[in-house]
Amino acid sequence: MIPKCYRLLALGAAVALLAACAATEPVKNGKSVKPIPQQGDRSSLGQFAKSDFDHLADVEMRENTQSLRVLMVKLYKRNPRELRKSTADSAEEMVKSVFENKRDWRFNEINKAQGTDAIQQALRPDYFGDRVLSLIVGLQTMLIKAHGGKTEFYLTDSIEPQNVYNAARNVEIAVWKLSNARDDTGQLYLLTNELNGNERNLSFEREFGKIIGSLDLFAITLSEKLQRSITRVVQTFATALFLPF
Repeated sequence: MIPKCYRLLALGAAVALLAACAATEPVKNGKSVKPIPQQGDRSSLGQFAKSDFDHLADVEMRENTQSLRVLMVKLYKRNPRELRKSTADSAEEMVKSVFENKRDWRFNEINKAQGTDAIQQALRPDYFGDRVLSLIVGLQTMLIKAHGGKTEFYLTDSIEPQNVYNAARNVEIAVWKLSNARDDTGQLYLLTNELNGNERNLSFEREFGKIIGSLDLFAITLSEKLQRSITRVVQTFATALFLPF
């Protein structure tokens, strides 16, 4: 069952995702307001080979990728020892290097692991590599696989809504594991949200919730458009297995 906080965030993600698809620039008090970033090649001939759903897929994938970039920076800043395993650069420079020099998303530093294998590796007790890199690469490559192996979409592309739905559930499972996986001393492998008497930081939960919400929105919208039903899966997080696709 999807936690209540994620269901609420899904509504916000739906509004943001639909707003990001708008082509017009908003105006407030007679002045132009900076629009949500759009595809760089929006005026190119390639845009004529896209349907509305292709544009929606572009936005959904782009926004989720941006969320993962944000999460990667935040994770490195909360877990600086992981950053030092990979580089002496800043968290921002490391994230830029990972997302802009992808090398097909196969990084020797994490044994070239991808998808759920990389996610599980990040939280294994016998793994001593960069857990943040393994987790984020695992999530990003899982999302790419769920979208047919692509990050930009055209009329000839086909995305299976069940795969997108399964990816959303897998992100939920990853978040639960991230919040509960501990070493022999009881310490979390990766620190995320912080709740104590002095500070209440739930920004990690909100960012993950945006990803889950946008995936669910896209999966449901796509299933209705293609008239394909989605098999909904209910698991107990403590014993949940990552869903295949």
